[in-house]
Amino acid sequence: MTRSAVLYCLAGILAGTSAGLCQTTETKVDRGAAYYHYSMGHLYAELSGQYGNRGEYLNQAIDHYRQAMKADPEATFLAEELSDIYIQSGRIPEGLRESEAALRDNPNDLNARRMLGRIYLRLLSDRQGNVNQKNMQNAIEQFTKIVEKEPKDTDSWLALGRLHRVAQDSVESEKAFRKALEIDPSSDDALMGLGMVYAGLGDHRRASEMFKKVVDRNPNPRTLATLAEAYEQMRDYALAAETLKKALELSRGNDDIKRMLARDLLFAEQYDEALKHFEELVASEPRDLESLLRISQIYRQQRKWDKAREASDKAKKIDPNNLEIVYNEVGLFEAEGKTAEAIQALKTVVEETAKKSYSAAEKNNRALLLERLGILYRSHEQYKEAVDTFREMGNLDAGVAARAAAQVVDTYRQNREYQKAFEEAEAAGKKWPEDRTVRVVRANALADQARTDEAAAELRKLLDGKNDRETYIQLVNVYEKGKKFGEMGKAIDEAEKLSSSNDDKEVIHFLRGAMYEKQKKLEQSEGEFKKILAMNPNSASALNYLGYMWADRNVRLNEALEMIKKALEHEPNNGAYLDSLGWAYFRLGKLEEAETNLKRALARTSKDPTVHDHLGDVYAKQGRLKEAIGAWETSVKMWQGNAPAEHDQAEIAKVQKKLEGARVRVAREQKSSKNKPQ
Repeated sequence: MTRSAVLYCLAGILAGTSAGLCQTTETKVDRGAAYYHYSMGHLYAELSGQYGNRGEYLNQAIDHYRQAMKADPEATFLAEELSDIYIQSGRIPEGLRESEAALRDNPNDLNARRMLGRIYLRLLSDRQGNVNQKNMQNAIEQFTKIVEKEPKDTDSWLALGRLHRVAQDSVESEKAFRKALEIDPSSDDALMGLGMVYAGLGDHRRASEMFKKVVDRNPNPRTLATLAEAYEQMRDYALAAETLKKALELSRGNDDIKRMLARDLLFAEQYDEALKHFEELVASEPRDLESLLRISQIYRQQRKWDKAREASDKAKKIDPNNLEIVYNEVGLFEAEGKTAEAIQALKTVVEETAKKSYSAAEKNNRALLLERLGILYRSHEQYKEAVDTFREMGNLDAGVAARAAAQVVDTYRQNREYQKAFEEAEAAGKKWPEDRTVRVVRANALADQARTDEAAAELRKLLDGKNDRETYIQLVNVYEKGKKFGEMGKAIDEAEKLSSSNDDKEVIHFLRGAMYEKQKKLEQSEGEFKKILAMNPNSASALNYLGYMWADRNVRLNEALEMIKKALEHEPNNGAYLDSLGWAYFRLGKLEEAETNLKRALARTSKDPTVHDHLGDVYAKQGRLKEAIGAWETSVKMWQGNAPAEHDQAEIAKVQKKLEGARVRVAREQKSSKNKPQ
């Protein structure tokens, strides 16, 4: 029975109403005495609180609560309140001793077990949040014995659900919360508990369903925020934002909810509305570092460089050594196309923070800085500097050494040094045989060597029920390199089953669209990219891919051009997108614009054979045959330097045919020039 129900019954007895309406078991009770002792115990507990846990009042409160429990063992809330008195007064050892003594006298004293269970719950973790495993098991033992005797005790099932969740036993936790729901289908606590279990398992769709049931019945800031968090985990930021708007309406002036809302609006690319909320937060608290950074990021997305830098500088004045501020500044330089400045800014921080020795926290921060610098070097084709930086990162901290080794492998792969990449991957695999990241890069290195089946077998060993979606996507990439499109399609299908958010589904459509394009199933390929654009009209990758497909086929050229331009609005320095733009201009006969953008593409991806091939076509169209020959020679060289798995003899043959034709034409022109009379 609930506390209010028990009190109603006790009051009813005193008023002379029928006691039969209140009884739920055959237990003999004296509710009149119970009500009296409960009232006196409650009074003495309040007096104790008013006078600093005064001993005599506490003793009186405890004594009256115990007599109330003897008079009415069914009033389970009495045990809860008594355990709270022991906890709040700091007399936990006494509460433990008395409960254990009561159980020795009577093992079926469920109220003693409730007290004991609640005290163990209070002792579950220390101030640092470390869980005491012994106390957790003791608490589970008490509540398990309670539900064995009273299987309809909802509160005990809820306690078990929470305890098993802390113990990371999702099966038992789910079972306990479902038992609580069977007893009380309207239990918000049981629904929230189930939602938390599903969220912990990564099943955010089911988690959100549980939370939404609670919200539909009881919309309040807490339940709405929890539901929004589930939507965030699903990466459905627009839906999370809509949920938080309702929470903010119920809790106006709550800056924490406003900040969560602004963040989700930013991730949902609703920049103007997000900016409004972040600016309100800064107006309320001028030193709000996160909001200033977010404002800078929004202006960066909108390419309003001056305003982005102004907000970044304000943040830097507040905390000049904050890593996120450093990364934001570097990102701003990159977005402006100022590569040298971006690298120098990060390099300066790395040099200025160098020390002979570092604390654990300093090591972690420095490793992050070095990794970011290495990635920056690599993305701008400074491969030696990238490798050196990643090696420094690995030498700094054994805890990140495996990740650093994986970055070295990927750097060699991007620099087309495939044998070195493979050797590094093999060495890393022997040193860290169980590290997931190392095993993934080793599989990719095997795939580069055209050892598709070995690579796939290595990845399939990683299927563990937790990271399966990411593993299947890695399998897709491996099978694509091996041109095993049947297996590639199956891996995409498996990844799709594990994709719940729109972002996840976009990835699936993209992979399938790319697969169809490589199989020359162009209509089906277009259909997949159109599905992405129906879900997200601003998807830069889909806009570019579809635009390039049309330009390459010499169809719908004006539409293709606009789509590629739109993709570049989102990623203005993307080498692949710049190549697409140059190729679209070439198809439209705008050779000057084509040349400009293809050269911009090569500045960012100098080893892409397709870009060199495209530039050769532009030169040839302009009559600049010697330059065309140079571009095509480079293209052939780059094609031949590809990974064994990516050797495309048909593409090489096409470029060589153009190259030989150009050489013949140049030779004829030179011969003709010599034979002309002077």
